[in-house]
Parts: sequence; structure tokens; C-alpha cells
Amino acid sequence: QVRLVESGGGLVQPGGSLRLSCAASGSILAISAMGWYRQAPGKQRELVATITSGGSTNYADSVKGRFTITRDNTKSTVYLQMNSLKPDDTAVYYCNCNALPRYSDYGDYWGQGTQVTVSS
Repeated sequence: QVRLVESGGGLVQPGGSLRLSCAASGSILAISAMGWYRQAPGKQRELVATITSGGSTNYADSVKGRFTITRDNTKSTVYLQMNSLKPDDTAVYYCNCNALPRYSDYGDYWGQGTQVTVSS
């Protein structure tokens, strides 16, 4: 019903930048919050940033001032601009949205994940 496709991950040197994108598709009537989470090896998945349909944002303390989340409601797409990347940012990044499909109630949906590796 709702499909999320991420892109933009890769290998970058410390101090570098990457931009992740995530597009939602399917029979969607509405999308409320969208966000990014990450999971490093041996660790639990954690919140990185979220954004409401009205544009209000929330960030993990560890990424404040370095990452920026935005969304284009006309394209059902959320972006994560990551600057000043550190090795500790290495993880699989997952896109998430809370959406209302045509024939169901609001639910949480996840992308397949995209690898971000910060290393020299």
C-alpha cells in the first residue's frame, strides 16, 4: 500500500557531506510525519530527525547543527542533508513515515535502508 524508496547513501570522508532522499508511493491519502532513523552495527535503531506535514522538525542531539531534514509534500519526499559527517554517523539509515493508505488506517511504514559509511 505504501512504499518508501531511499537513495543517496555511500562512502564519504570525515567532514564530508551526503544528501539522502526518500520518496513515498502507493495509494496514499495523506502523510503526517516523515523521518529518518539509523542503526549502527550492534546498536539499536535510533531517531535521527523527523518533520511534520507542517514543517516542524525534531533532531537527535548528536546531529543538531550538522543535519537538516526537509520535505516536499508535492512529491511525498523527505530529504536529509548531512554535513560535517563523523565516523560515528556510520550506520544504515532508514526512512519512516506515518501515512494514511486508501483502504486502511494510519500506520508506520519503513524503507529498506541505505548504508552511510564515514571513513578515511
